[in-house]
Amino acid sequence: MSNTDRAENDVVETWQRFVQGLLAVLALVGAAVMAHYYAPPETAGLEQQVHQLSREVADLERQQSFSPTAVDDARQSVAYIYGIYHVSGRAQSFRARVAGTGFVVAPGLLATNRHVAEPWYGDREVAVALRRGGSPVLEKLEAYFPGSPLPVKLETAVLAEHGDLAVLRLEATAFTKKLRPLTLSQTLPHVGESVSVLAYPMGVTGMVAKSPAVVYDRLSSHSDDADTAGELAALSLIRPSATFGHVGDVTGDKLIYDAPTARGGSGGPVLNLRGEVVGINSAYIDGFSGGTLGITAAELRPLMETAKRAELETAAAVQ
Repeated sequence: MSNTDRAENDVVETWQRFVQGLLAVLALVGAAVMAHYYAPPETAGLEQQVHQLSREVADLERQQSFSPTAVDDARQSVAYIYGIYHVSGRAQSFRARVAGTGFVVAPGLLATNRHVAEPWYGDREVAVALRRGGSPVLEKLEAYFPGSPLPVKLETAVLAEHGDLAVLRLEATAFTKKLRPLTLSQTLPHVGESVSVLAYPMGVTGMVAKSPAVVYDRLSSHSDDADTAGELAALSLIRPSATFGHVGDVTGDKLIYDAPTARGGSGGPVLNLRGEVVGINSAYIDGFSGGTLGITAAELRPLMETAKRAELETAAAVQ
């Protein structure tokens, strides 16, 4: 092959590579143009979906959150209960204190647990003393409400024959007549539903612990008794704590939820998002954070009706 032929071939190959490279560049430019005009709408649509989901999540969070006003309003009707009882007998005798929580469920009536209203109920040690001839005596049972410097005397109205519930009668005073009863829910809560418990966990000790530093320094060494409760009341430091959680199960007359509680929280109202009482806080399972137990509000209604009938009969007899 002559030098002239080889030169012509080199020119042809160079031109072919140039044309191929130019076509590749044009293809890339075309792809970029396509991406510019067609990708943004898809991205914009995805962003709109994300924003929509974010709004829906925010709405759900708002729906599953408690109104601070509703919780604060309910607090005013939740009392700290303090009592003293003794068991006397030949074989064994002792004296003990009881602390718990109760809430206004009707004018002049306070709901709580039976083991608060009748401290020896369910107590195995007391049960042994009673079988040996001992007699339980409730010396004192009082309620301390937020906003009142004075305790309110309590009397038993009705006790549940089966179950840990009781309704107590409030001493009639100008203060107690102004207390607002909490509303009982007409329906059972659902698993996963948000709930709040208003109560006095750890009783006086818990209230002293959350009091201002000056008060804490003075009262922290005091006994967990009526005198210390009276001082807290005089300083307007009687105030239930609110804990929050979710319903884990509903079985018959029992509620299981994970709102924390402790000794002294027995008898506190379990509220739904509307501030209605769905249960009465009753007990907790040691070692299981989701094992707080309550009794459904439906179990309280028959006791309330019995207590109201008794009051009407008493009033009629007096007249």
